[in-house]
Amino acid sequence: MDVIIWGAKGHAKVLTELFSQTDRQVVALFDNNPQLPSPLHHVPLHIGWDGFASWTKARQNTPCLFAIAIGGDRGLDRLQIATRLQKAGLTIADAIHPTAYISPTSRVSPGCHVLARATVGVDVRLGDQCIVNTAAVVDHECQLARGVHIAPGATLAGCVTVGECSFIGTNATVLPYVTIGRNVTVGAGAVVTKNVPDNSIVYGVPAQPHGLKTPLASLGDSSDA
Repeated sequence: MDVIIWGAKGHAKVLTELFSQTDRQVVALFDNNPQLPSPLHHVPLHIGWDGFASWTKARQNTPCLFAIAIGGDRGLDRLQIATRLQKAGLTIADAIHPTAYISPTSRVSPGCHVLARATVGVDVRLGDQCIVNTAAVVDHECQLARGVHIAPGATLAGCVTVGECSFIGTNATVLPYVTIGRNVTVGAGAVVTKNVPDNSIVYGVPAQPHGLKTPLASLGDSSDA
């Protein structure tokens, strides 16, 4: 089935390769940055919601899947764009790499990406639009809220809770039973040994606070992000 991707950088390449292994064809890319070239020479890039409206009109409501290739700490953008695309009549595509392990007792919500060699363990819960990136480990009984991104090589030991739209950096480790708040950034290589409050930036070994982030807008807001 045809699929579109919102986001036109490296993550779009990753998803395109993944979809090619599951008989889905990427037919269009979308991004708000008019300076970006298409990262896929054979796939056209459309700019913003005006470009999406033109593409939709040309498609004449032909059924299509979508995925959102926006990483980093932009979970709120993923959620808002997904809501808008669903209202336009598109269906969320699964993005599960064939080499990923997902326990049959876990629950993976719509729009999640579980990439190459990633692990989602026993009784894990992934909220909408989460990313478990390349070789990341989300071990038993972890609870990830909507819009969370676990970067390549990061590890959540058992029974970790992560709040909405938080980002766990590359090769970071979160020890068992730790709670990460909403809209938190954990730096690359950090070792998190204690709970982290909302809107915090932490890094180091052990992880220490290094400032605060602007609180997120409501997840119910629409956005042109």
